[in-house]
Amino acid sequence: MMAESRMDDFIKVLSSGEPVPGGGGASGYAAAIGMALGNMVANLTTGKKKYVQYQAEIEEILVIGDRIAQELMEFMDKDAEAFEPLSKAYGLPKNTEEEIAERTRIMEQALKEASEAPLALMEKIMEALEVIARLSEIGSRIAISDAGVGAQMCKAALNGASLNVFINTKLMKNRELAEQMNARADEMLAKGNRMADEAYDRVVKAIRG
Repeated sequence: MMAESRMDDFIKVLSSGEPVPGGGGASGYAAAIGMALGNMVANLTTGKKKYVQYQAEIEEILVIGDRIAQELMEFMDKDAEAFEPLSKAYGLPKNTEEEIAERTRIMEQALKEASEAPLALMEKIMEALEVIARLSEIGSRIAISDAGVGAQMCKAALNGASLNVFINTKLMKNRELAEQMNARADEMLAKGNRMADEAYDRVVKAIRG
């Protein structure tokens, strides 16, 4: 379980020639760190008299943020699980027409599954960005810079996860499905990058004036 590994162990295996973890696992890790930073801002805001008008919302954010961070960590393993069938499919024999047909069928299914995992990760990152964006508005000013860092971590993770979508959909035979997946990714990229940039700009304005 990569989510339970030590940071130095994760970095070592990420640096190796092993096929997983790769960009997907790293994106899940980065997004989890981003959400954790958002959670820190919420924890430093809760109970403070200065932000009492947001207390109920902050309490809700703490519950939601903890759940999202845990789910993002789980995507580190989900990405590896989704890639395994594709890795095996590349090694299937293709010496006869029957073998080629079977390999093509298995490859198509594996590519679909390998595209679905990063798409699901992107959807979860979008949830994280919505929370962090709100924290950039109502979070404690003494920790607001961490909301900006969290937004940037999630932005990088979102863009990273999209590459894992596109590299797989490019090889799919079912172009209609591939383009549907690409469109979903493009929509999240546009909205997510905008949210992250707005949150970052808001933070910069708050700390630099």
